[in-house]
Amino acid sequence: MIEDDEGHARLIEKNIRRAGVSNEILPFANGTEALAFLLGPDGSGEVSSGRQLLILLDLNLPDMTGIDILEKLKLNQHTKRSPVVVLTTTDDAREIQRCYDLGANVYITKPVNYENFANAIRQLGLFFAVMQVPEAD
Repeated sequence: MIEDDEGHARLIEKNIRRAGVSNEILPFANGTEALAFLLGPDGSGEVSSGRQLLILLDLNLPDMTGIDILEKLKLNQHTKRSPVVVLTTTDDAREIQRCYDLGANVYITKPVNYENFANAIRQLGLFFAVMQVPEAD
């Protein structure tokens, strides 16, 4: 999970857990740390070869845009098949289309209202509970 808002990160994890998903969730508050984990120190992405990854990605991060991260992940042979769920407050149609063009699997706009946001995340957790993550090459 790449999310700089600690409150949103806790809410996301809580509702994913509530839906019965027990997979490990690794939180990253910025793109630099997330990319270091996903692509490794050499940037090759080989470190993620064989990992079962599902990436929750905020677009508005303190050090880079989520679009930059999405682009790097989808261009890398070791991470390009990892499902990416964009979870952000940005609802600009061009930005949404750009994310899908780059290979995002799902784009969810975070509602500003807390209750609506919590409900959207609960539904996302239920989706994860039944979704199959593709095998790595």
